[in-house]
Amino acid sequence: MGLISAVLTLPLAPVRGVVWVADQLAQAADNELHDPSLVRARLAALNHEFEAGHLSAEAFEREEEQLLDLLHGC
Repeated sequence: MGLISAVLTLPLAPVRGVVWVADQLAQAADNELHDPSLVRARLAALNHEFEAGHLSAEAFEREEEQLLDLLHGC
């Protein structure tokens, strides 16, 4: 039965491969998004950009709030 089902579902193998890759990418993105050390590094980079004058106060506050929300959710 296993051999027959494998042969019959063989045309679906590329779809299963794409789904697996998409799942792996989603998991990696989720891990990166919620990794506290990466969020802290992004906060430090944001602070550096603000102090260098590359960001307005509103943009800094908006980004900082989003990153702090992520950090508190970790």
